[in-house]
Amino acid sequence: MFDEFEQFERLRQIWSQVRIERHVETGLFTFGDSDLPYYLVTSAAEDKPVRIRRGTINITRARIITPDSMNPELRNFFAEQDDVGLIEFLMSRTAAFSNLKLINDSGPERIVTDTVEEAVEKLNRLLDAEEEEQVAILSAPAELGGFAVFRYATERILASAPGNIQELRERGFLP
Repeated sequence: MFDEFEQFERLRQIWSQVRIERHVETGLFTFGDSDLPYYLVTSAAEDKPVRIRRGTINITRARIITPDSMNPELRNFFAEQDDVGLIEFLMSRTAAFSNLKLINDSGPERIVTDTVEEAVEKLNRLLDAEEEEQVAILSAPAELGGFAVFRYATERILASAPGNIQELRERGFLP
């Protein structure tokens, strides 16, 4: 009992340290794959360089549900096995994650001399100039970059769930 409370409290503390700076309202496909492009801005400390990485999260829903596909699968989010255990704790508490495969594919880091806030502002201006509405901007301490990316995926999954359920009803898969 206390272990679950401690895990939840640790997750809540981590969640509050990562931010989605530019929100995207894209819903996930009910059937098939969805791609969520993002920029991740990280810094180890105030006096350390800021790093920017572009990436994409691919979310795949099971086409055929079998006992093996009931558990969600995560790839390339966390380097530490302890972090994976914490996320599995969270994912086991909601049905929105069942039957999902999440793959994080990120490019190389680019070091900039800006602060995190300046880097986020420049990325926002760049995306606005390109009229790009499908790319999110995330920020986090360097050691929590995987959590920022996972938080973004989580928020998109949970926001898409009502629409996905409605589509399943309209197609006759649910009462």
